[in-house]
Amino acid sequence: MITRLSALAFLLAGASPLLAQQDDAACVALRDTVFAAGHVTTARVVTAEGLPTYCEVRATALPAISIEVRLPMEGWNGKFYQAGCGGFCGILGRADAGSSWVNAMRPGLERGYATATSDSGHHALSVVDAGWAHNNPHAERDWGWRSIGETNRVAQIMIEAFYGDASDQAIFQGCSTGGRMAHVAAQRYPEMFDGIISGAPAMDYTGLVATKMAWLVQANTADDGSQILGPEEAKRIGDAVLDQCDAVDGAEDGAIADPRACDVNYSDLGLSNQQLDTLMKWREGPRNAAGEQLYPGGIPEGSEPFWWLWLTGNGTGGGNLVPAFAVNFGRYMAFPVDPGPEWTPLDFDFEADPARLSTMASVYNGDSRDLSAFRAAGGKMIVWHGWADAIVTPYKTVDWYEKAAAEAGGEETLKENVALFMVPGVDHCGILPGPDGINAASLDPMTPLEAWLNDGTVPASIMAK
Repeated sequence: MITRLSALAFLLAGASPLLAQQDDAACVALRDTVFAAGHVTTARVVTAEGLPTYCEVRATALPAISIEVRLPMEGWNGKFYQAGCGGFCGILGRADAGSSWVNAMRPGLERGYATATSDSGHHALSVVDAGWAHNNPHAERDWGWRSIGETNRVAQIMIEAFYGDASDQAIFQGCSTGGRMAHVAAQRYPEMFDGIISGAPAMDYTGLVATKMAWLVQANTADDGSQILGPEEAKRIGDAVLDQCDAVDGAEDGAIADPRACDVNYSDLGLSNQQLDTLMKWREGPRNAAGEQLYPGGIPEGSEPFWWLWLTGNGTGGGNLVPAFAVNFGRYMAFPVDPGPEWTPLDFDFEADPARLSTMASVYNGDSRDLSAFRAAGGKMIVWHGWADAIVTPYKTVDWYEKAAAEAGGEETLKENVALFMVPGVDHCGILPGPDGINAASLDPMTPLEAWLNDGTVPASIMAK
């Protein structure tokens, strides 16, 4: 194991500690690293196409947080990059299976950062699987917030053991649940990360996945259990929205610049009264019997091309993920006492249940408007959200930003530490391609964040160049 003492010996001998440590033996030796409340399981050198060769360390932080740390064998820039995970997580390294940078270690590793991520404290068969949380408050705690700090702790131990020195800067990046984790990091660990990238943040999981998604499911379920709006209706609705709203912003480019400026007439679409009622409920978002808004906003205009994945399915068994998230969250995660596998979103009571969510909200949520500790630490945060997001409503992000600005004493004050970018035409986390193919690959929040951290240049755009 390489220690600070051995690093000093390398320096006294006239050698570079970084170059001297970057060999296969030093990587494999990390298997013997001993640290409190956890252990290393494997350490190996990995050569992957398109990535720098790195030392992959797998470790467990007790009781059950599986962590992967990637340490560049050459050219470490002295910094650390931590990635979040999506949905209910549970699958280590899932996002790095492809080329996407979202919730992946790839962007950091490509730029010479030591990187890390975790499964958030449990193993699952898919990101909509929440059975692990059934009567398991320790796992819920780890998913909610503890895995963020433990991943950082273990990664820093490995960095110091491998390179003989600590990282001098830390960045966190995540989208969706990873975006929630980004907000939690800023609020629970305000001094841990110098820079944070939060995409499409599901920052209020109890409000979003319990209340709002139950509302969407109930609104789209007929008395006989059938679906009211399907992919065919979604296409007609989307065509009408584009036809009537595309030019409102002065440019006919296939994207709705701001759905709040949309005013659509649906009377000529051949929709039934029941279908129109569902559509209006989707647009307005959840309300109680008194008409009080329970979650800010509903499904934005311009998101219809992506409804098949999130809301309606594609007619052949694909998509329709919102009901899957709502079912599993309500059964196993939303309430202090889990109702279990018989519960469905149709059981959600909009009069009584929102108040019952407060216990778990304190475990999961990251939508506090108070960023004073993070701002006092000098942290910089880029928040981005697609205006065409049909699952994590962009209206919540705008609402949070406005309230955070008021809490900070005004938007100009908040902008010293937080930059918000709302991107027209972008699906949830840029998963599906939108107008002109815009997706996650069209965005690059990392470059402007680095410039903001390293030379004080305030971000003006997150579009990839």
